[in-house]
Amino acid sequence: MKNKLMEWRKREGSAYLFLAPYLILFTLFIVLPVGLSMLLSFSDFDSVNFPHWVGLKNYISLFTSDAVFMQYVLPNTLKFSLIAGPLGYILSFLMAWMLAQIPKRPRTVLALILYSPSMTSGVAMTVIWKVLFNGDQTGYLNSILLNWGFIREPIQWLQSTDWLMPVMILVTLWSSMGVGFLAMLAGILDVDQEMYEAGYIDGVRNRFQEIVYITIPSLKPQMLFGAVMAVVNTFQAGAIGVTLSGSNPTPQYAGQLALNHIEDYGFLRYEMGYASATSVVLLLLILVSSKAVFRVFGEKE
Repeated sequence: MKNKLMEWRKREGSAYLFLAPYLILFTLFIVLPVGLSMLLSFSDFDSVNFPHWVGLKNYISLFTSDAVFMQYVLPNTLKFSLIAGPLGYILSFLMAWMLAQIPKRPRTVLALILYSPSMTSGVAMTVIWKVLFNGDQTGYLNSILLNWGFIREPIQWLQSTDWLMPVMILVTLWSSMGVGFLAMLAGILDVDQEMYEAGYIDGVRNRFQEIVYITIPSLKPQMLFGAVMAVVNTFQAGAIGVTLSGSNPTPQYAGQLALNHIEDYGFLRYEMGYASATSVVLLLLILVSSKAVFRVFGEKE
């Protein structure tokens, strides 16, 4: 037994030793919170008194009694994710491909410019976008439209039930060039140029065919990573609507997403059990979407 243990230490022990910090942190900050959230979702917990077990009551209430969730939050979350996620993903790939066609120095500068909104979106959202979409005549967009005669009175872009969601999607697309974009750019630059030469010999006639038959098949790992990141980022979005409109809930729930619903019940109403149930539903939505992404971009066995 001792010899087997020594053999395991020599063969695999060092690998687990290097993995230990990550595994410990992952367990403490991911596995335990998710597990506790699942447990709390079956309880009535106000963050002060000890949780009281209620079984499936929170889930039943969420899907049968919570009109806000079923009429606004769930449709808004799906609509926002199905539009902003794929569009941001496609835009990231196209921008990465275009940058890969230019020399290194301007490519580096432009890549940094495109990536920077994903790091500073919170500050820029307040400073730039709220000024651009200000609801009075001093707002840049309203001022331009009034001067050009397209509108007769200012539009309340960030308080309107018709315009808040489109503005949220626009701002999300602006800040969608994150790590997925960088991964795809690195992958495109790493594709063997001889493959393109062989492709043109075999019948590739234009850049579109080059992208479809050579670039995308060569980028499966990077495309998978970018797709997963797009799914996670769009489903976990929530601060964007609250920050733009300045209130939670957003005006007439026009921009209310699942994360806003969780914050509303968890940190404003202190119904932690109910908020945990909503977070578990959100986790399942992310899981199902990620599975669909893996079926498209994952390796076929």
